[in-house]
Amino acid sequence: MAEYITHSREETVALGRKLAAVLPDGALIAFTGGLGAGKTAFCEGLAEGLGCTDPVSSPTFAIVNYYRGPRPLAHFDLYRISTENDLCAAGFYDYLDQGAIVAAEWSENFADLLAPEDPIHINIDRVDDTTRRITIKGVSV
Repeated sequence: MAEYITHSREETVALGRKLAAVLPDGALIAFTGGLGAGKTAFCEGLAEGLGCTDPVSSPTFAIVNYYRGPRPLAHFDLYRISTENDLCAAGFYDYLDQGAIVAAEWSENFADLLAPEDPIHINIDRVDDTTRRITIKGVSV
């Protein structure tokens, strides 16, 4: 497990870009961290690093946002999904099977179901208004 400290939104985005460079196709990223921690900012960097062309936004109301590019990213919010059937209906496993990178916010809600997919775990803690403590387990950046 590696720990990173970022001191701005831009540094959090840049760390996401760095991670994108080492991700295999079909990787699952399981995010944890409170509201406003920086999960979507990190995903913005992931999308940029993967070459996605669509603007990144929080998937809170859409459940999933799909960002097109040479290495697509499916960005899920699992907060309002309550059953495995809902997860399947949202296309979660389809995106993985198609080789897209899948980033799942609020992954702790489905930790048992995600475990067989061997996810990369990223936790983002808000230290203060601009500083984040980011731990990454499962891959070296």
